[in-house]
Amino acid sequence: MSGASGLVGSALVPALAADGHEVLRLVRRPAAAAGEVCWSPDEGEIDRGALAGTEAAVHLAGEPIAGRWTARKKERILKSRTASTRFLAETLAALEPPPRVWVTASAIGYYGDRGDEVLAEDAAPGTGFLPDVCVRWEQAAEAARARGVRHVPLRIGMVLSAGGGALARMLPPFRLGLGGPVGSGRQWVSWIAIDDLVGAVRHVLGDEEISGPVNAVAPEPVTMAELARTLGRALRRPAVLPLPAFAVRLLFGEMGDALLLASARVEPRRLAASGYGFRLPELAPALAHLVG
Repeated sequence: MSGASGLVGSALVPALAADGHEVLRLVRRPAAAAGEVCWSPDEGEIDRGALAGTEAAVHLAGEPIAGRWTARKKERILKSRTASTRFLAETLAALEPPPRVWVTASAIGYYGDRGDEVLAEDAAPGTGFLPDVCVRWEQAAEAARARGVRHVPLRIGMVLSAGGGALARMLPPFRLGLGGPVGSGRQWVSWIAIDDLVGAVRHVLGDEEISGPVNAVAPEPVTMAELARTLGRALRRPAVLPLPAFAVRLLFGEMGDALLLASARVEPRRLAASGYGFRLPELAPALAHLVG
């Protein structure tokens, strides 16, 4: 697993270990500890011998997308995803035998800003920087797919976790009663609780019928205004101070338009059809569980 120390990976590793799996963590440090394998995708270096016998791979690593998107930042976002995915795909394809399944992170940024359109996995990609990154990110896995490895790119929505990510950044102002909707509040937010994202990864790893992109989102997307109201209620604080669109653009530039003001009404059609049972399908109980 790459990205094992990140928000998702740090929750996924103990869950997989509890399932009885031995997890090898890919690390960029020069020396590996027990349970670790050193790799450097930029230099094309990895201990292939240590990966022998790998049955499944999970690739979560990538440059964080939060922050102002300078030309250099955008280059790091793209390269960290495409180059590492391509290198790992070629590495897995060269193993004998290769792993049976490979789950890679992608994002609902694939769909771009789509207003009220309901988006399932067969929807066309959007236009702009994030959709282009996601398309190239998923295509970078071709070497493993060509070897017959079952590949599942997870198009992940807003991950709700009190331990990091968007929700953790929202909590301080909302706890002070200074929170509210971003922009018009009418844009759709497709979210997933960290518990269900971990459950979705475990589900697609084990279901041999699932191949191709899977939307990792809860079945009930909400508007930004509803997200703000529901979080305020969970914290017993008012949530009526909006952050206008012009302020978002002033503070965050292109990233604000793509991540905070864009609308993506995504449904988890393939997860639902495969029988995955969401633990936290509704926003109010999810937030009560995460921040209560």
